[in-house]
Amino acid sequence: MDEVFKALADPSRRRLLDSLNTRNGQSLRQLCAGLDMTRQSVSKHLAVLEAAGLVTSLRSGREKLHHLNAAPINAIADRWISRYDRERVRALADLKAALEREPMSEQPEFVYTTYIRTTPERLWEALTDPVFTRRYWGVTLTSDWAAGSGMTWEQFGATVSDPEQVVLESEPGRRLSYTWHTFTPDFATACGLPDELAAAMAAEPRSKVTFEIEPAGDMVKLTVVHDGFAPGSAVLEGVSGGWPAILSSLKTLLETGEPLSEPR
Repeated sequence: MDEVFKALADPSRRRLLDSLNTRNGQSLRQLCAGLDMTRQSVSKHLAVLEAAGLVTSLRSGREKLHHLNAAPINAIADRWISRYDRERVRALADLKAALEREPMSEQPEFVYTTYIRTTPERLWEALTDPVFTRRYWGVTLTSDWAAGSGMTWEQFGATVSDPEQVVLESEPGRRLSYTWHTFTPDFATACGLPDELAAAMAAEPRSKVTFEIEPAGDMVKLTVVHDGFAPGSAVLEGVSGGWPAILSSLKTLLETGEPLSEPR
């Protein structure tokens, strides 16, 4: 956490994070132009932010795109905000965001990086074994996990299968990608989604989630990229709030043997 606080102490680095919060997935050139900072200054500040885990960079063709990573700040919140206070803080933050809401990024997506003290093989098992996913996520995923194979999603007592709900990429211990589940009426009823919200989510283009697994010493670096959303996506808003809690529970399960809380 020392590195996180050190990185946040500089106003220029906070401006970079604000820029990425407004428009995630920017190249170095775009960041320089948007903030009127020199290329050298931006590169220097990005290096500090990446070292603190506050920024994640991913290659897209010839460009290197930078993404805001909420994991370190979420860890700080978990340390000093009690479960009782967290709901009140979230309610106030939601109110503030609603009053100050700006248009969503031109590249709407969710990117999150965390480090887990485990092995790539064990992490892969946690992402694909329905016994594992049920414990930290509350979701039972069933598939043979070969690229092109279908998936069955079970949550809240509802079972969702769809020909378009498939595995896109599968490299055990390295990379997993699949399309997001279908918002069926049964699923919406089971999880208590209001009719209007459920209809909006069902009408959106299908998104996809990708897990990138990289060894990092005695730990494993896990980067989650959830993209394919339309601007103003209700699904993106939902997963952006859900993924940090899911991944924190996954990390805790792999490192301690127990998730943060047993999902219903």
